[in-house]
Amino acid sequence: MRIVITGAKGMLGQALQTEFKDCEVFAYDKEELDITDKNKIKIKLTEIKPDVLINATAYNAVDKIEENSADFKIAELVNGQAVGYLAESCKNLDIILVHYSSDYVFKGDRKSGYTEEAYNDPINKYGQSKVLGEQLLKMGTVKYYLIRLSRLFGPAGASEMAKKSFVDIMLDLVKGNPSAGVQGKQELDLVDDEKTCPTYVKDLAKFTRELLEQKKPHGIYHGANSGACTWYQFAEEIFKLKNLQVKCNPVSADKFPRPAKRPNFSELLNTKMPKQRSWQEALQEYLK
Repeated sequence: MRIVITGAKGMLGQALQTEFKDCEVFAYDKEELDITDKNKIKIKLTEIKPDVLINATAYNAVDKIEENSADFKIAELVNGQAVGYLAESCKNLDIILVHYSSDYVFKGDRKSGYTEEAYNDPINKYGQSKVLGEQLLKMGTVKYYLIRLSRLFGPAGASEMAKKSFVDIMLDLVKGNPSAGVQGKQELDLVDDEKTCPTYVKDLAKFTRELLEQKKPHGIYHGANSGACTWYQFAEEIFKLKNLQVKCNPVSADKFPRPAKRPNFSELLNTKMPKQRSWQEALQEYLK
């Protein structure tokens, strides 16, 4: 398989390169291939002629996007319009396009969770930008896999935009930085009224490969790990597996006011593929 991966230095981009290391992979980050440049995308794909393009690029500064019009424009371009550019080129060159989206495309008021075909109704601007990308993908080509995920965790990406996952942030808070005089936390307040599925980046990359190799029908898939939890439950499991004594206090999201609203219940239900392993199993492997 001949594959182009964009967003190569991000957490997901790196995991995809590892997963497809036995294939012919061309991996690019923004400085080598800017997906918002429609002409450069067309030229590069025409030159390489890949079987598959995997777009792991995203702008996910959720609160900045909500607060600042400039950031929202970037999100609309990267998460939205650029996906349309990719879809157009892929259609013209007969390339399969893989693109990733988020549980933030949903309102988050359904305690029973959301299937792949559930109605999009985002409650923040980041979610709006991801919905735009989904729409332009479906309008632009028929040979696509749209994979939704939530709460991605794994080794941090190498790009300057890369952020640590919740798992590593929690561990950093508890360990502190003694050399800099920063003591670790022994007690944490954690949000207990926002529930969705953690997604281990390694499992997501493997899920992507299975879709391609098994030639599953094109369309929308949910690639998160099985089961759902709140941030409080997620943190408790992290500390339990690492045998760390931390007092976790469940609190409502109101205790941490943020510019962007978050969905309260946005579990991604996988109804089209064999179930992913539980998020607890995946977390245990990552923390080894």
